[in-house]
Amino acid sequence: MKMTKQWSLALAVLSAATAAQAREVKVSMLPLEDTVQMGIREGKLDGSVRFYLSGAPVPQLADQPLGEEYLHRRTSNIGKELVFACHWAALAGLMALQENAKKRGANAVVDLHSFYNEKTVKDPARFECNQTSYQTIVAFKGTYARTAP
Repeated sequence: MKMTKQWSLALAVLSAATAAQAREVKVSMLPLEDTVQMGIREGKLDGSVRFYLSGAPVPQLADQPLGEEYLHRRTSNIGKELVFACHWAALAGLMALQENAKKRGANAVVDLHSFYNEKTVKDPARFECNQTSYQTIVAFKGTYARTAP
C-alpha cells in the first residue's frame, strides 16, 4: 500500500516535470524577408507569389480577395539552431501559401500575420515564432489576392 503511494507521487512529479519542459519557452519575432530570401535561394519559393505582412505597403489589387487561409507549420528543434528552425517552419508555411495561391489564381498573399493559438500578431516586417523544448511552431493567417499589373 505504501509503495503504491510512492509510485503515484513519483508519477505525478514526473508528469509535472514533463509538462513544464513541453510548455512554450520562447517567442521570437523574425523578419519575413529573410525567410522569403532563404526560400528563393533553396528553390522552395519561385517568386510568382508575393507575401505582404499586415501593415506593409501593398500594390493595388486587381479584383476582390480570393479567400482567406489559416495554417500552421511545425518542425523539430532537435539538431537545429533555433532561429534557423523558425525560418524553416515559416518557409514550410509560405510554400503551402504559394501553392494554394496559384490554385486560386492569386499572385499575392496580403494581410499576412501571425495567428498562433487564435492570437493575432500584426507587424509590417516580422512574423512570430513559438518554440517549445522540442518543436518550433509558426502560424499564419492571410488573404489571397491578385495585384494589378
